[in-house]
Amino acid sequence: MTTRQPNAETDLLPLVAQGDQHAVKACLDRYGSLVWSLARRMCRNTVDAEDAVQEIFVSIWKNADRFDPERGSEVTFVATIARRRLIDRVRRIGRRPAESTIDTGMPMVDTAEQAEAPALLRDEVAVARAALAELNDEQRRVLQMSIGLGLSHEKIAEATGIPLGTVKTHIRRGLIRVRGMIEDQRAQRARGAEA
Repeated sequence: MTTRQPNAETDLLPLVAQGDQHAVKACLDRYGSLVWSLARRMCRNTVDAEDAVQEIFVSIWKNADRFDPERGSEVTFVATIARRRLIDRVRRIGRRPAESTIDTGMPMVDTAEQAEAPALLRDEVAVARAALAELNDEQRRVLQMSIGLGLSHEKIAEATGIPLGTVKTHIRRGLIRVRGMIEDQRAQRARGAEA
């Protein structure tokens, strides 16, 4: 077992895989807030979110040896494991996240309602996907990391090596483009309904 302190982000998970206790603590410190924010979005209450976070970190420890820096950053690896464990948890428990409040007092989105969304929402999702496809690779990746993985702008900048200001610009411009295409589609529908 090694005891050196991890210095670079890229060597943290290999040290965790070796059983380095300092690396385990550093991993908790570095990714705890990311994992918590993802768990809180998918779980019904604080207790479920806490249980999910524990399951996620156990999975990270067990799979740390599978991390390949050539395939992506550590933050992406951790977020992917977290997302997969949360989806597994929702399926295993047999329920979808429902509107509730967790510590922040803010309502959470009911994803079960999204699954039963009317054709309008499905059309808007298709338009949003088409808009994403029209973005350049860097903009699309940054927007997907923000929306799909729930990463903060800072974590995205850290994971991609893109300056923070550029990350914010990519996200803003991408959202404006997606929103504009959805609004155009709504306007076309409204004109079609009037005819």
